[in-house]
Amino acid sequence: MSLTIPTFSLASIGPWLTLSVAAIAILVWEALSKEKPAAVPAVTLAALVIAAVQSLTLLGKKGTDFAGMVYVDGFTALAYLILILGAALTIFLSWRYLEEYGKNLSEYYALLLFATTGMMIMVAGAHLIMIFLGLEVMSIAVYVLAGFLREDLKSNEAAMKYLVLGAFSSAILLFGMALIYGAAGGTLYLNELAKKLAVTKAITQPLILLGLGLIVVGFGFKVAAVPFHMWTPDVYEGAPTSVTAYMAVAVKAAAVATFLRVLYVSFPGFVTDWSWLLWGLAVATMTLGNVVAIAQTNIKRMLAYSSIAHAGYLLVGLVAANQLAAVGILYYLLAYTLMNIGAFAAIILVSRTQDRYLNIYDYCGLGRQHPGLAAAMSVFMFALAGMPPTAGFVGKLYIFAAAVQAGYIWLVIIAVMNSLISVYYYLRITVLMYMRPAEADLGPVTFSPAVTATLAATALAVVLVGIFPGWFYDLAAASVKIFSL
Repeated sequence: MSLTIPTFSLASIGPWLTLSVAAIAILVWEALSKEKPAAVPAVTLAALVIAAVQSLTLLGKKGTDFAGMVYVDGFTALAYLILILGAALTIFLSWRYLEEYGKNLSEYYALLLFATTGMMIMVAGAHLIMIFLGLEVMSIAVYVLAGFLREDLKSNEAAMKYLVLGAFSSAILLFGMALIYGAAGGTLYLNELAKKLAVTKAITQPLILLGLGLIVVGFGFKVAAVPFHMWTPDVYEGAPTSVTAYMAVAVKAAAVATFLRVLYVSFPGFVTDWSWLLWGLAVATMTLGNVVAIAQTNIKRMLAYSSIAHAGYLLVGLVAANQLAAVGILYYLLAYTLMNIGAFAAIILVSRTQDRYLNIYDYCGLGRQHPGLAAAMSVFMFALAGMPPTAGFVGKLYIFAAAVQAGYIWLVIIAVMNSLISVYYYLRITVLMYMRPAEADLGPVTFSPAVTATLAATALAVVLVGIFPGWFYDLAAASVKIFSL
């Protein structure tokens, strides 16, 4: 009996290798050093830059590697770049924030790199088990990050809730995969599932639908879709603010990109079944997220419910199931990363040490006390509300246009009405900053270079990407041609 070793190229998984090797090196460095290595954040950023360059080399490619277990294509590369952007901006937010808590530890940065590696494995996975492995690598790292402030009860509570509910959702997702494996006659490769399921559909229809439903539940938890969203407000509020920012953008981006690939590649023959299921989830997610956000006075909880609403808009894109929808989802993930990281940068500057100023009424009079900070926060609030000429407006425009193109007129009407509701609570922050006298003496804000640069760069990018969306649209349109939609 001869053993055949498949050919493979390490360049196909270059970004994973770079980040995982850097994470291990940081942990070893920390263990061998007598003093805390001060250059760890810079090393982490350097690893992300190298991974970004490696990802750029994958643009334009089309195919699989490692015996068909890993996708190597433009869609994967673009998703990598969005994840790397989210991780890099999170490091800029974390630097000073963790120092104020006395928690600027090397393992924090190693965990960020491991989480990002897991996300990359998810979005590149061409086999359901690869996707599950990536999901677990990401989830375990994020559970620890959520509870990184060990002396803080809310941080502990956030980590415990996320761990318990996350483990539950992983089990459901795995059970769904097992049912699909049985229904498809013994394959978990995404490319082969569509053909196998088409053949076995007549005799295994209930099993396929049950398995697909469980997979939707598993991903629904990760994107915080209603009714699987219950963990979101408490975890977002209790986790360190820099980790909340990372969870809001990177975890959501990885889950949505992977969900899109699984549905569009493996289940196109069941689009009439899953599109109506997602239709209902999208409506419930948008509506509950926006309505409950109105009642929030803690700004982190408000952004948590806002993130639930944005998951609903992304589900609208998934329902549409056409090329424009795939482009719109990639664009929306980029826009959401920029505007949400920017909003959390402003929150970190305002809240200071120990997260003292998290009530939205603490922002009263901020426009007079710190006009630059208030102006940047206003840009992010306008963008999150989807107002022109920001990236948030263009992202919604693409997704809603895709849904109209697919004939889901009522879904778009509901989504637009939800956007109008969201204008109230986003612009309420701007009104408080400029039209109400100060209720809290914020005192002087320490504008650390890293957070200030992040704030300015994301505010500028939100506007520029909104005014000049063409370059990313073309890039995304070329990358989604791999889908037969």
